[in-house]
Amino acid sequence: MSKKVYIVDGARTPILKARSGRGPFSAADLSVQAGRPLLTRNKLPLEAFDEVILGCVMSSAKEANIGRVVALRLGFDLSVPAWTVQRNCASGMQALDSAMNRIQLGHADLVLAGGCEAMSHAPVLFNNNYVNWLGKFAMAKQLPKKLKALLDFRLSMLSPVFALEHGLTDPVVKLNMGQTAEKIAYRFDITRQQMDEFAVRSHHRAAKAHEDGVFKDELVPAFDTRGKVYEADDGVRADSSVEKLATLKPVFDKPYGKVTAANSSQISDGAALLILASEEAVEKYQLEPLAEIKTVQWAGLDPAEMGLGPAYASAKVLEEARLGLEDIDYWEYNEAFAGQVLACLEAFKSEEFCKGELGLDGALGEIDQERLNIHGGAVACGHPVGMSGARIALHLAQVLRQTKTRRGIASLCIGGGQGGAMLIENLSA
Repeated sequence: MSKKVYIVDGARTPILKARSGRGPFSAADLSVQAGRPLLTRNKLPLEAFDEVILGCVMSSAKEANIGRVVALRLGFDLSVPAWTVQRNCASGMQALDSAMNRIQLGHADLVLAGGCEAMSHAPVLFNNNYVNWLGKFAMAKQLPKKLKALLDFRLSMLSPVFALEHGLTDPVVKLNMGQTAEKIAYRFDITRQQMDEFAVRSHHRAAKAHEDGVFKDELVPAFDTRGKVYEADDGVRADSSVEKLATLKPVFDKPYGKVTAANSSQISDGAALLILASEEAVEKYQLEPLAEIKTVQWAGLDPAEMGLGPAYASAKVLEEARLGLEDIDYWEYNEAFAGQVLACLEAFKSEEFCKGELGLDGALGEIDQERLNIHGGAVACGHPVGMSGARIALHLAQVLRQTKTRRGIASLCIGGGQGGAMLIENLSA
């Protein structure tokens, strides 16, 4: 497993905030919108690719094995295998990890991998009572039996079931993701003021990054069927302020909680695709990679405190690479919740946490927030769950290149009680 794996290039769509109805793109549409310009500008023959791997949590009924759907729509030959992975919020990072493993094992040299999600397209389902009634009605072949079945019908059977609400609730501990964020904010004494300040900073940093053209090498426009162009993450609020956020009420722990809609990540649609290559492919096609993926680590933890996943996974990366916090130039932590990221930072500083839960000799130390999510994050831009793991890896590679620095860690928490982290190294530093 010593073969080097490089990030050659990557592209992502704008992240579009879910509003009153379904967004203009399905998850496959978004992936194709990201993939076409990426493949075109790199001028790699499609037949050179060995596999396509895509992370997605809730692909639609019309996009079963969405990795294969996207591969064929992008024009890959029928002989190129394509598959889909799902690790909740880290599905995009899992796709990159799976591609990395395929390359390290010698089974592939060039892989298109990434993640996508159209959360605004999450299905609204019939409840079990209606489904059971519908089955009985369909089985009633004679008119008297059908009439009897009709008499059993109740309007309450039409109460909808929102798949997104169930998907964001842990079935084991019976807590939704916002409630788990409240739990760790309480544990590490994160205040509402701190959360709102973090959220405002995320918006301001993202707005300035868009204004300064920071995303120009990774963000590609998306075009809908009516010719409308989407060029930027549309949930970013340059006018966000702590005073405005302070007026909002808590969502998940009423009336005394700290987590609000504004200091949480946005429900959004988006896709990010990356080209991963072996050393042999880099030489053969004379590629100029952005960065090298040094390692990916996964960690498990209590689902009720799933937001601490980055602390667990990042510690494993540092241990694997024999590095300290001071050796990491930049960090990209997915902002599922402002309080969740802040709790991870406090966990690193806690000797009790690092000794008792990470098995270390002492506290890891403090991460400088001027080196964390320097262009904002999911609170401002959105968190399309299948996309985010790929997006933060791609952006971190771009940050290292732009700042001419060497190492970075991208990490995110995962519903169900896991964390994932990736160590990326800039080749030109």
